[in-house]
Amino acid sequence: MKKVSVLFVTTTAAVCAFATAVSAYDADWKRGRIYYRSVCTSCHAAEPIGSIAPSTRAKAEWADYLKADAHAKGKDKVSRFISKAYRAEIKASNKAAEKFADVADEDLTADIAAFLMRGAKDGDEPASCN
Repeated sequence: MKKVSVLFVTTTAAVCAFATAVSAYDADWKRGRIYYRSVCTSCHAAEPIGSIAPSTRAKAEWADYLKADAHAKGKDKVSRFISKAYRAEIKASNKAAEKFADVADEDLTADIAAFLMRGAKDGDEPASCN
């Protein structure tokens, strides 16, 4: 009986570890940078607010911004501009939106967050919009 219990626990632990490894997504800051610069910056540059470089905010400020999901002082949601639906709307005129059309919203959000954290003024490599 003791052997069966040990085998069960060992097998369960191995399955859980494998499932966690398979489901964990390692954000791609480079893909986030491409999307941010091609989609976010191109739109902001055309607006009176102008481009918003990642280095204009600290990591905590970017984290709060993404968590709040409030764009344009709450008039819209950040998640809308990262969504597959939005990418489908603009893909004819935006190569990044077309390239990443089928990327899961959660993955692209993580990618953009990774770029913003890396490029924040207190990040590893403060970044501009270029």
